[in-house]
Amino acid sequence: MVQIAVIWDQGADRSVPLPSYETPGAAGADIRANFAPDFREEGMTIAPGFRAVIQTGLRFEIPNGYEVQIRPRSGLALKHGITIPNSPGTIDSDYRGPVGVILHNASNQPFHVSHGDRIAQMIVAPVVQAQFAVVEGLSDTERGAGGFGSTGHS
Repeated sequence: MVQIAVIWDQGADRSVPLPSYETPGAAGADIRANFAPDFREEGMTIAPGFRAVIQTGLRFEIPNGYEVQIRPRSGLALKHGITIPNSPGTIDSDYRGPVGVILHNASNQPFHVSHGDRIAQMIVAPVVQAQFAVVEGLSDTERGAGGFGSTGHS
């Protein structure tokens, strides 16, 4: 098991739960909104078609060789059209700043985020860095250079 060191950001509400796996088989840990004291009561409303950074009140120390991916919660996407435009968002192992989640309201209705709401899920994943080398040619495959839709399957 990988351990992610967590500290509270300045002004964070420490009563908001840390990221947590809601079921034993969950791949993603739910992460919550943690607004600054001035915004806790009112939260934030995201207008249709707009996006906003929702603070989590957390900072991570992710072990070298791992990343944290931030992904949408399927229920928010289906029921409210709330997604993450850069999904999956990546938090690199050398980043130590505040963790915010970019939420996009793809619906035609305003969406309200309250203090403590589960806003996204985070996946801890291994990272492999590659070496890049210029070569004279690439090996042949059955697919070759066929791009988008080239396999004939939808």
